[in-house]
Amino acid sequence: MKNVRVRFAPSPTGPLHIGGVRTALYNYLFARKHGGKFILRIEDTDQTRFVPGAEEYIIESFDWCGIRFDEGVINGGPFAPYRQSERKSIYRQYAEKLIESGNAYYAFDTPEELNDLRKKQEKEKKTFTYNTVERKRLKNSISLNKKEVDELLEKNTPFVIRFKMPENEMIIMKDLIRGKVEVNTKTLDDKILFKSDGMPTYHLANVVDDHLMEISHVIRGEEWLPSLPLHVMLYRAFNWEAPEFAHLPLLLKPEGSGKLSKRDGDRLGFPVFPLQWKDPVTGEISTGYREEGYFPEAFINMLALLGWNPGDERELFTMDELIEAFSIERVGKSGSKFDPEKAKWFNHQYLIRKSDKELAELFIPVLKEKGVEVKPDAVVKIVGLVKERVNFVHELWDQSYFFFISPAEYDAKAAKKRWRPNSYEQISRLKEIIANIENFSSENIEDVVKKWIDENELGTGAVLNALRLVIVGALKGPHLFDIIALIGKEETLNRIDTGLKILGGKNIS
Repeated sequence: MKNVRVRFAPSPTGPLHIGGVRTALYNYLFARKHGGKFILRIEDTDQTRFVPGAEEYIIESFDWCGIRFDEGVINGGPFAPYRQSERKSIYRQYAEKLIESGNAYYAFDTPEELNDLRKKQEKEKKTFTYNTVERKRLKNSISLNKKEVDELLEKNTPFVIRFKMPENEMIIMKDLIRGKVEVNTKTLDDKILFKSDGMPTYHLANVVDDHLMEISHVIRGEEWLPSLPLHVMLYRAFNWEAPEFAHLPLLLKPEGSGKLSKRDGDRLGFPVFPLQWKDPVTGEISTGYREEGYFPEAFINMLALLGWNPGDERELFTMDELIEAFSIERVGKSGSKFDPEKAKWFNHQYLIRKSDKELAELFIPVLKEKGVEVKPDAVVKIVGLVKERVNFVHELWDQSYFFFISPAEYDAKAAKKRWRPNSYEQISRLKEIIANIENFSSENIEDVVKKWIDENELGTGAVLNALRLVIVGALKGPHLFDIIALIGKEETLNRIDTGLKILGGKNIS
């Protein structure tokens, strides 16, 4: 394979969608797999859509994801600058070269004139297209003679430069994912390459920059497939070798119909951005995967498998393993449904694989926010007991708060069902048994309590459910005797006293 150089080229028009992160990820994996370079280029030619803070957001997102760039706006490189607005002086000369070679032309039509034509054709139930047929009767350097064109240019008449699409030619292209793609030029329009404001359009700037930066492979989203014929024709017009192209499948709504959007996330309660985004105009805040508590490695693992498969049953990959396994050939053509529950599953897998010490270090700040001060060793033991029950670090609190806080009230449904007329007497007697236990390990407490239950011919379930109720405040939590051992004898006895006092000697009804 030739020297691999790939790029991710977002526009700073808002937050980075997870579909964009996936595109960048596939470029990154491809570059690393083949010992190539990965470039971050900011395509900000459309200044009307520029959003303050968007570029910084994009950079921070990739930093969180662990996707590193070899060249670009972050760390420079041999083809700097990597921000298109700083390359403005480059593009005009290439647009003029296309005019000189007969592959482009000046178009002097005003926006108002074109709008009138659109309205006129709409009334006739037609769609106006500036194409090989229409251009012959419009105001441009194809329909006008040289003298007329020169006069307009001398008067500084506003113009755009359009690509001159061949009239009836079959363009045959190769896509690394979709195979052969064929399009007839008579179905295409003459796209604007250079605007009246002195800035290039995406199409010209994109092709010129990819050539100058020696990009070998263009791996981008399916939404750019309709632009492929124009880009291929531009490479031909410049007499440049075109890169290889691969158009990735769409990320679809969970229902499977249509492209995944922010609206779907709002509707179904999941993020579609890697980080939280605050709209600088409206102030609207959209949550991100980082703020929801996802581990970046789980987020990346989940995204990698939305459109690509390794060819076996594996689902969990480190970044190095993804690099080793990745291939463009195993990227599918069909869109991939996003499953928010599967995303949670990935995070759960990464959470339970972390050591109890690692999780404790992540959980301690949550405890401090709750006003809880506890020895780190105790937190390590507690997270080890409950981590299988959660998907996120912040959920550890709901599964473990009773280790740190004595119940002041009791779950009404559980009390009604499990606190029976004889529970007061049984738990009172059991309190004396527990008070006399010397070895307060979980195993020994369990042996002593169950032996007492058997000797007194009591129902194990009835006694232990009532005991759990006074210790936890609800019928939840890990192994009861693990809880009792961790909170200690004094706290256990205090909780039994409180429970007996509040629940009383009668059945709750």
